[in-house]
Amino acid sequence: MAIDAGTGSVRAVLFDLKGNQIGCSQHEWTHNEDPRFPGSMDFDWKYNWELASGCVRNVLAETKIDPAEIAAISTTCMREGILLYDKDGNEIWACANVDARSNDEVAELIRMNPDLELELYKKSGQSYALNAIPRILWVKNNMPDIYEKTAKIGMFNDWLIYKLTGVLAVEPSNGSTTGLLDLQTRTWDTEIAAKCNLRTDIFPDILECGSISGKVTAKGASETGLAEGTPVVVGGGDCQLGTIGVGACKPGEAAVFGGSFWQYEFNTESGKTDPYGRVRVNCHAVPGVWQYEALAFKPGLVMRWFRDGFCQEEKRKAKEIGDDPYNLMNQAAEKIPAGCYGMMCCFSDIMNFINWKHAAPTFTNFELLPEKFNKYTFYRSILENTAMLVKGHIELVKEATGNEPDKLIFAGGASVSDLWSQILADVTGKPVVTPVVKEATALGAAIIAGYGVGIYPSIAEGAAICAKVDKTYTPNL
Repeated sequence: MAIDAGTGSVRAVLFDLKGNQIGCSQHEWTHNEDPRFPGSMDFDWKYNWELASGCVRNVLAETKIDPAEIAAISTTCMREGILLYDKDGNEIWACANVDARSNDEVAELIRMNPDLELELYKKSGQSYALNAIPRILWVKNNMPDIYEKTAKIGMFNDWLIYKLTGVLAVEPSNGSTTGLLDLQTRTWDTEIAAKCNLRTDIFPDILECGSISGKVTAKGASETGLAEGTPVVVGGGDCQLGTIGVGACKPGEAAVFGGSFWQYEFNTESGKTDPYGRVRVNCHAVPGVWQYEALAFKPGLVMRWFRDGFCQEEKRKAKEIGDDPYNLMNQAAEKIPAGCYGMMCCFSDIMNFINWKHAAPTFTNFELLPEKFNKYTFYRSILENTAMLVKGHIELVKEATGNEPDKLIFAGGASVSDLWSQILADVTGKPVVTPVVKEATALGAAIIAGYGVGIYPSIAEGAAICAKVDKTYTPNL
């Protein structure tokens, strides 16, 4: 079983030992802004545990699986969300991953030492843009009573394990996103906290991904319907487990996840960072492996905007014939030649983690010739622009590591588009394979659960069994 606490929902998913999904229960959840603090996104741990445990009970009921048949459980979650606990192990404060209340604290850190962010990045692979340092500093500045009561910090996947087993620890794949871990050692670096004027005594034990954290307690069993004593295996962050779920486990392998945002994940054999701080570096959920992560903002959101703003006829026709409007848009865009007659667009830019700027949306170099420059030309240019971003990220990571992958595993909602998959292969010059699995993150958690209890000899061998290829696209050079 995998329990997956995503940004917009939580789910419990059951798989057989070959990676076939046999049941899933999901609840949407929301993270509300505290009206006192603009940009805040609080995490309601009491209600959200009710939702999570309800998903477990529901999937057991729907599949009629005997809880005793579940060999192991693991967890995964949105990265960057954090919880604070008091000395008795009670949750006392939590925020979700896109909480944006700490702008003043980022400015405070920069004023304190303009060179500190790059200095810390070289050890942690993180920047103030996404890590936990400004948020903890915000608690210190705005809720000093909570800050003083804090005994431990944790992530949401570890919180799920804590609720099941009573064991509170942090694993390195999601823990590294706090910016408070040393990438090389995959353990806490208290010097980082000290340099940011944060406490150094709030860090729990580190348990490596794939190790057994504990077993479901009587309390955990009563709340979820699971069998008491079921092994619970340490999981990881959603993107890291997603790469396992699509089969990218070893150094030199890479995956592209195409959704609202696009992520290029490249596995490396060391935690070495980029000298210029341009790319995020995380611990992988595979022990002894790290990941360079390059993000492109908004491609999926741009697609939705274009569909809803310009393709009402395709939406009407798709509803009439029971099809997806994107399929109709793709069929027309296939007739537009590669390069879109020289027209280009820009909705995102190549990542620069330490100095992140975002492009002004634009279409450029088109003529007032409707036979060439119709809405499908504009649509295809969006597909091509996103593929060019991936190419740029491959080159950026190669500059930092000296390496690039032989092929790309393409997953996420965008990968269902044959046209987009082919364009990605053509632009990057690399074979593109798409996986069968649609719940890659949950499957990755299930694989790591199986590895933890000895079902699979290694995480990579488990992925080879469970992560099946659907289609392969060969670059048309």
